Amino acid sequence: MKEEKKKLLAKVAYMYYQQDLTQAQIAKELDIYRTTVSRMLAQAKEAGIVEITINHFDPALFSLEDQLKKAYNLKHIEIAPLSNDLSAEEKEEQLARTAASWLRRQLNDDSVIGVSWGESVGKAVNQLETKSLDNATIVPIVGGPSHINSRYHVNTLVYELARKLNGHSVFVNATVTQETKQLAEGIFQSKYFQELRDYWQQLDLAIVGIGGPLSYKKSQWRDLLTEEDFQELKLREAIGDCCCRFYDRHGKLLKGQLDQRTIGLPLEALAEIPQSIGIARGTAKARSIVPLLKEGYLNTLITDQETAAELLRITNELQQ
Repeated sequence: MKEEKKKLLAKVAYMYYQQDLTQAQIAKELDIYRTTVSRMLAQAKEAGIVEITINHFDPALFSLEDQLKKAYNLKHIEIAPLSNDLSAEEKEEQLARTAASWLRRQLNDDSVIGVSWGESVGKAVNQLETKSLDNATIVPIVGGPSHINSRYHVNTLVYELARKLNGHSVFVNATVTQETKQLAEGIFQSKYFQELRDYWQQLDLAIVGIGGPLSYKKSQWRDLLTEEDFQELKLREAIGDCCCRFYDRHGKLLKGQLDQRTIGLPLEALAEIPQSIGIARGTAKARSIVPLLKEGYLNTLITDQETAAELLRITNELQQ
């Protein structure tokens, strides 16, 4: 490229980036077409005359978002940045702040919002700043935990989210796992459950946690499972759960006695919700997250940088 051409490209770039002139103003000043200005700005970047640097945030974060969004055809992905010196608890808080900020922008009037449970979901709800909505309804999409494991009880999360959004809340009065299939069916078909069933058909947005492998210790509800349940899930190679529904590494739903005893939104129904949002972090959970994205049960993911990097590594590994 001739020096005169380089100089002209540099001048156009200077006027646009340093003097903050519009492309139309530059075109008038230099007596050229606006489309020519646009083309010259692109050429200036290609030739290395202009280099755009994003300060304060690692551009790799946005690259991660873009790659995962394209790989799984996601509607949205939001990744919390991390520094190397954060503890596990600090990472959870960083994820909660990121999730709360993103969720607040998405919540609108007249919405029916479904909530699952889990530590990440609970902390995100706690971090959410108040936003007064008109005619918002918040409902649980899973049953409750046992009495000994109720820190992030779904009803508590529903109540808190409704309070912060000035919304209406509906509660569930049954544990997520029942003793028999007949008991679960009786509850689900009962008159008292009718309101929840109706709202599950109207969900605009669902906020869910993601349970890790069977060996994952931080579970709010798995103490309700029997030894037979665990043995069957292990035999069928369960990799994780969402809305208390288990699946394997291929995304195959593990139907059976446990599934029939579960009070919770089926994952097939979760996939039909306009905005199905999973909040989860931890490299140990990455292989539990992938099947949900691959099968389209979730169309939005909020996670952190190290988890996203592991998700991308696994994705590339599966494509080889």
